[in-house]
Amino acid sequence: MKFENQNQKLSSFTHFLFRVWRYGVFAFGLVVVSMTIGTLGYYYFANLAWIDSFHMASMILTGMGPVVELLTTRAKLFSSFYALYSGVAFLSITAVFFAPIIHRLLHILHIEDNQNEV
Repeated sequence: MKFENQNQKLSSFTHFLFRVWRYGVFAFGLVVVSMTIGTLGYYYFANLAWIDSFHMASMILTGMGPVVELLTTRAKLFSSFYALYSGVAFLSITAVFFAPIIHRLLHILHIEDNQNEV
């Protein structure tokens, strides 16, 4: 579903709430996928227990940092790549979640996106 442009009237509040809900569900899905990748990776590469793998993936995905010292090269490589992925994923998930809210705010304020200006 695409957003209304600046020449269209503002969508109803009910439609806005539905849009926020849809984007929220999508963002939550991205979190679930990211956590699954991290949990499986730490379980397989670092030989951590399931709960420790989940905890480590949660901490890395949210930018809090590692909680377990990794000893093997393959665990350190996975952790490095997962941390890089997590940085991008966290920002992307945040952008997806807040997109309808920011769009509505800008639409209410009648802010134009003037792409010709430098």
